[in-house]
Amino acid sequence: MPGPAASATLRAPAGPGRAPKGEWKLDPFWFALGMVGQAVFFSRFLVQWIASERAGKSYIPRIFWWLSLAGSMLLLFYAIHRKDPVFVLGQAFGWVVYARNLVLLRRSEAPAA
Repeated sequence: MPGPAASATLRAPAGPGRAPKGEWKLDPFWFALGMVGQAVFFSRFLVQWIASERAGKSYIPRIFWWLSLAGSMLLLFYAIHRKDPVFVLGQAFGWVVYARNLVLLRRSEAPAA
């Protein structure tokens, strides 16, 4: 993982007659991980919407649960890195639901023996 020398600073622009706002210290690796996690987690809604439109009814495809699982795990890693207890708790248990739905889908598709 990149060290402190790889961090970048993002400054919020100052408005006319205003002092600059705070600075954000960004490590490019963790910034990218967080953004990818958000993109993956958000993409599940687009996938579900498109699948429902195609089906003509509310429908949750299997890929929705995989995207949910992947996105939530990436966001959990990011939240742990940031040491943000609110963010960690928000992401800590969702994966259980996503994994359980994948198990239920697999069981429902298993041939009866």
